[in-house]
Amino acid sequence: MKITIDQDKCCGAGTCVLVAPDVFDQRDDDGIVILLNERPPAELHPAVREAADVCPGAAIFVDEDA
Repeated sequence: MKITIDQDKCCGAGTCVLVAPDVFDQRDDDGIVILLNERPPAELHPAVREAADVCPGAAIFVDEDA
């Protein structure tokens, strides 16, 4: 799994951080997503998928084949 983010689409809601805090964080000044781990271990994959699904800005992209 490889994750990419589009910071331009991020609205700073922070749901990704709540769901997968080992993979996502937010910038202090505006709350925009920061990717901490673009290739998380398998045990975090379900949380990453959920974070992508609930992202209100559709800013998280998951490549399952990478």
